[in-house]
Parts: sequence; C-alpha cells; structure tokens
Amino acid sequence: MVEEESLRVVRCGGSELNFRRAVFSADSKYIFCVSGDFVKVYSTATEECVHILHGHSDLVTGIQLNPSNHLQLYSCSFDGTIKLWDYIDGILIKTFTVGHKLHALFTLARTKDSVFVTINKEKPDIFQLVSVKLPKSSSQEIEAKETAFVLDYINQSPKCIAFGNEGEYVAAVRDFYLSVYFFKKKTTSRFTLSSSRNRKHAKNNFTCVACHPKEDCIASGHKDGKIRLWRNFDDDKKYTYTCLHWHHDMVMDLAFSVTGTSLLSGGRESVLVEWRNATEKNKEFLPRLGATIEHISVSPAGDLFCTSHSDNKIIVIHRNLEASAVIQGLVKDKNIFTGLIIDPRTRALVLNGKPGHLQFYSLQSDKQLYNLDIVQQEYISDNDLIQIELRKAAFGCQGHWLATVEQRQEKETELELQMKLWAYNKKTQGFVLNTKVSMPHEDHITALCFCNAEKSENPTLVTASKDGHFKVWILTDDSDIYKKAVGWTCDFVGSYHKYQATNCCFSEDGSLLAVSFEEIVTIWDSETWELKCTFCQRAGKIRYLCFGRWTCSKYLLGATENDILCCWNLLSCALFVFKPSEPRPLYIQKKISREEVHWGVFVPRDVPESFTSEAYQWLNRSQFYFLTKSQSLLTFSAKSPEEKLTPTSKQLLAEESLPTTPFYFILGRHRQQQDEKLNDALGNELVQLPLTENIPAISELLHTPAHVLPSASFLCSMFINSLLLSKETKSAEEIPDDVDMEEEKGSDDTDEENDFTEKAQDTNDIDLGEDIIHQLSKSEEKELRKLRKVDYSWVTTL
Repeated sequence: MVEEESLRVVRCGGSELNFRRAVFSADSKYIFCVSGDFVKVYSTATEECVHILHGHSDLVTGIQLNPSNHLQLYSCSFDGTIKLWDYIDGILIKTFTVGHKLHALFTLARTKDSVFVTINKEKPDIFQLVSVKLPKSSSQEIEAKETAFVLDYINQSPKCIAFGNEGEYVAAVRDFYLSVYFFKKKTTSRFTLSSSRNRKHAKNNFTCVACHPKEDCIASGHKDGKIRLWRNFDDDKKYTYTCLHWHHDMVMDLAFSVTGTSLLSGGRESVLVEWRNATEKNKEFLPRLGATIEHISVSPAGDLFCTSHSDNKIIVIHRNLEASAVIQGLVKDKNIFTGLIIDPRTRALVLNGKPGHLQFYSLQSDKQLYNLDIVQQEYISDNDLIQIELRKAAFGCQGHWLATVEQRQEKETELELQMKLWAYNKKTQGFVLNTKVSMPHEDHITALCFCNAEKSENPTLVTASKDGHFKVWILTDDSDIYKKAVGWTCDFVGSYHKYQATNCCFSEDGSLLAVSFEEIVTIWDSETWELKCTFCQRAGKIRYLCFGRWTCSKYLLGATENDILCCWNLLSCALFVFKPSEPRPLYIQKKISREEVHWGVFVPRDVPESFTSEAYQWLNRSQFYFLTKSQSLLTFSAKSPEEKLTPTSKQLLAEESLPTTPFYFILGRHRQQQDEKLNDALGNELVQLPLTENIPAISELLHTPAHVLPSASFLCSMFINSLLLSKETKSAEEIPDDVDMEEEKGSDDTDEENDFTEKAQDTNDIDLGEDIIHQLSKSEEKELRKLRKVDYSWVTTL
C-alpha cells in the first residue's frame, strides 16, 4: 500500500548526457556525466548505471574529481552550491553554498583547499572565473563566501577554459581573444586574432581551448576548422603559433593526452582525430561515430578516451582508437511528430530519434534499446537541404506489425508520401520491411490506427488524410510459385461530404470505427464498412479520438483544437461537452515541471500498484509518463529517483561485480545456515531465526562507508556477537548433553512415557529443555560452568 504523500514527480530519463564533459574515475572503472539535476555514475565495462547522485535543486553544470581523494567527486549547479560526493557508495558528504549561479567547475591538484568556478555578476553575457575557498568544517552544510577574481570577459562554456603545465597558468578564449593568466606572476596576457570580414579571416572565432599538461603550449579550436598551437605566450611580442587543419567545419572540442604526446579533436564530421606529436602528417582517425562530437575527455590513467555526441550518447574509446562501450540516452530530435508510443512486445517507449529513425527506449533501465532505420537513406547534414521526415507510426496485432509514414515536401504542390508496413521477425528479433506504398493519399496523412481486437482474424489498418478520405488496408496472401508471402492492400475508401479526415480510432472489440471529419464524428461498421451514425457539434475541429476500455467501452472521447473535451455515449447517443478546468477532476497536480509538457502516455504496469485513495487509483494499473519541451521524461512515482532510475537488477549487478571479501564468505555461510534452519523450523514448527538484514551490527558494517567506520578492533566483538545465535532460538540438537541426560533419566523413571511416539518425545524434550534453561539463573549458570571445568580424573584412582 502506497501513501498519498509519497507520490511525487520524478525525472526518469531523457535528460542530456552531453551537456558537459564526462569525467573518468582514477582507475577508469567509472565514468560520470551530468544529467539534469542529477549526476550519473556509469560502469565503463558494462555500460550500466551504478549510482545516481541526486541532491541539487537545479541544473548541474560541472563535475570534477577531488584532487585530495580520488574516491570523491565535486559537482556544481545553478542552485549556487558545490557538493562533495562519495561516488562509490553514492552518498553526499558536504554541501558548500557559494551564493552565485555556477556555470562551470575546475579543480587543481596544487590548490586542494579551493576550486575554480565560472559566475556572472553584472551583465548576463559577461562571465568571470573566480577561485572559491572551501572551508574545513565538520558540519555537512558550509558557506563558502570567500572568492578571489582570476579572469574577466570569458565564455560560460567550460570548453573555453583550460589549465596548463600542472596549474602554472589558465587560458580562456572568447570571440577573437585568448587570455592567459599566470598564477605565480599574477599577470594576464591577451592575444587577438583578426576579426575582419574578408574571406581569409571570416571565421577566426575561438570555439574551444586545451592546454598541454607538461609544457607551455596552448591548443585552440576555431570556427573555420583550424587548430592553432600557441607557444612563447609568456611574452606578448614573441609569441608564435602553428596551424593544423583537417576539419571542414568548426572544431567543437580539444583534449591533450595525459602525457601530452597526442592532441584529440572532434567536430561535425563525427570523426575523432588524434594528432601525434602535434604534427600535420602524423594523425590517426576514428570515423563514423554517428553524430557531431560535442566534448572529448581523457581518463587520468590515460588508457581511455570518451566522446560526447549531439545525439545524446557517450562513446568510451580505448587508447588504440577502438570503441569499447556506448552509453546512449534519449535522442533529442527537433520535432516529435510520432508522439509517444508504447511497443506492446517490449513495453519500450517509441518515438522519433535520429533523422529518419524510430528509437526504442527502455523506461525501466533508462537507456536506448535500438534504432530502427525507417527512411533507409544516408543522412546529409545540410541546413538548406529539405530532409525526409518520419511523421506517423503505429503498432498493431500485439506488436507483430508496425506502420510508418514518411514525407518530404519542397513546395506546396510537390508532396512525397510513403507508407511502410514492417513485420516483426522472431529470428532476428527486429522489424523487417514487408510492404511499401508510394502516395497512399493525395494529401498529408493525419492519423493511422490498427484494429487491435483480440478476436480479430485479419489484421486491419486505417489511414486518414487531409484529402477527405480514409482508407482501410488489410493483409492478403501474396504468395507465388517461388515462396509464400503476405502483403497489404487497400480494401475500402470512405469519405464524408469532402471534409478533411482528422483522426480515426477502433473500438476495443474492433466492431466499430470512429473517423472524425473536422467538427463531425462518424461511426462505421468494421464488418460491412457502412456508416452507422454521425455526431455533430460546434466545439471546434477534432484533433484526437479515443474509445473507452473495459466498462467504459461504450464511451467515445474527443479533443478539439479549442481545448474542449467531448464524450459521446454510443448506447444513448448522448453528448457531454466540458472544459478540463470546469468539472471536478479526479486528480490535479500543479507545477509538475518548469517547462511546457508536450506529450504524455500511459504504460501498463507488470505488477499493479495498491493506491487506496480515489485520487491515485488511476495509477494502479498503468504509469503515466510525460515529455517536456527540452525532452526530459518525467513520471509520477512513489519511489525515490535512485530507486526509479536504478532498478533492483542493476543494484544486484553492481553488488555482484564487487570483489569477494572474507566478510562475504562469513555472511554467505551464515545465510546458508540460517536458510537451512529456517526450513527445518517451518517443517517442525520451531521458532524462526532472525535474518541478517535485521541485525544492526551487520547493517551498520555493510552500509557505512569504510573511511568513516570505527577501527576494526572496536567492531570485532560486536560483529562476532551478532553472528552468534541467541539461546531463545536454539533447536533441540543444540541443547547441552547434560540436560539431555537428565531428560532421559526422567523419561526412564516413568513407564507411561514409553507409549508416546517419537515425535511426541522430541516435542517434550524441546519443551523440557527450554524449561530447564529458563529455570537457571545467571549465578547458577556460572556455577555450572565452573563445575564443568573442574578436573575429576583423580576419581579413577580410587
């Protein structure tokens, strides 16, 4: 049973993984990336999300490892705080309140008690780089108000700021300017490139910067695709730079290797370029990465790279330029024409992904399952080129069929339409193109729906169009002498007074088809395709139609362009028209998001919830997901974000990946012994033994971080005592031998007990043993132990 107060709106996925550079752990086992208000911790080996660090109240804008402790992580946010995390256990250690909106975060090994952040104080587009001193305190929340100015007039993007030569200087770029601040000299040098509008200097703008870790060398990326290597910049007059040029478009990011022998660059070509020894001739490529490279990161150990891409994915790359892992988030498409659809087979969320693709996104694991190429054409990145758009998609027959509609239109009279029907192949576990129909209608297709009735013998598809017609497509036998095959063909064409068909929907049992023609709704018999009745109303042009389910199957709902809901009773032909704000709603949730909500979808639950309140019962059988303007996926949940985003299977996977320890073997054997004794207890009706999860000592030992635990000697006695079984739960076999002998003597003295069965004897023995144990006081037990320890061997000599 779930309490009403525990229901809240949580972000369950969809946030950008490519908003900032990803950060590797010191041992390269984990990779960290910002994701909305959270910081996600992924395994570089399994691609699984191990932890979600949630505590910020606004967008996270920067993450860095703690130079003093490689098992800790700093993060900063728009909420004006810097938080220190233990990412192994996923817990928050400290919160430093700065007070300003923080846009980026940097750390240096030489300044362990301070960090560098980017803030803006005066104008919105003028940013400053300042150092923030982090006070040492035992409290968890600390104010960090002591700041020191470093650089002015910088770009807010962290790609435009870099520290070099082990923290000797910091370089920042903006527009046509390169600024270098030297910490020892406390001086700033500024270099300017030509900003004239002639062809030679038209795109000299700085886009990113990187500094050599060991030498005085700065690499800067530019809008024209060039990379400039700056040297001797400690002198304003003797500075020099050399150019490297391969990218045909702007350089998106740069990064030096740990040793500084290689320079990595990436851009819109989706190619990672490695410049060996910073020379033009000696370079290597990793092509076809799928999307524009937004960020490049290098692990502290130097064995791994990673690239963040515009399609919201992170690729982990080995030192030899071989991709080893892909972490794919929800792909950000400009427009979601298909809406949110649920795949009946996998319960995955299906929507527009990469251009011309459908993406299947797992709501449980918060990651993309796969992409389905619908257009099946090479995508050309050109803003002036009109691309083929995927407009509609629908599943039918419990996920065995998929229908898609794609279109391309250069002018009003030049419309290209294609409808494709895909069959699910069990062998390949994917969809295979079955039928392709060119120009199924003469105008834009507004809706398509399958008949998903359980008793439906022949699959049926209906399409509605602005040309004033709706068409019924059925599956027919298309076999020949060579092979057996099936295909789709048009079976019926319907219209109503040349009005534009705006939507269509089948009833739950498939007996009726509702088609809306602007402001009129028509009901058709699916057997004979005869018009049964029409509903006319003046509430506006109808956008959506939907039949009720189960006990509400007699109702037909419609939504108009005027934000009015209409409900028809098909049995009495009665009409109910109301605005969503006027009647008494079942549930109201205000301020669910800081952005506009564009799409929503109900997903059936595998295990129903048990909400008892009438206001929440609509969530018992299904869960509601909704998508915002920035494509953040939210839902109503009673679980915390950590439990929601990291399912139990992932937690078990993370535990299994940990190395075994002596404590694990002790607890493992102890659990096996308890399981065996529990089974015996159930069979013999004995008292159940306590579980290890309920023992405070074990819980404290396993759930507390190692670096904050007391010494092992302090915990040893408490831990050993917790593993010992109490006297109250002892079985008959554990009763001392002396007590058993006394019981046997007592049983021999009476002949009546010989008639009892063996089971009755065991029961009496247990009861008698327990009575004897309870009759002994502590002092008597001590005397009994002393007697046992006395040596009576001298009696044998007598």
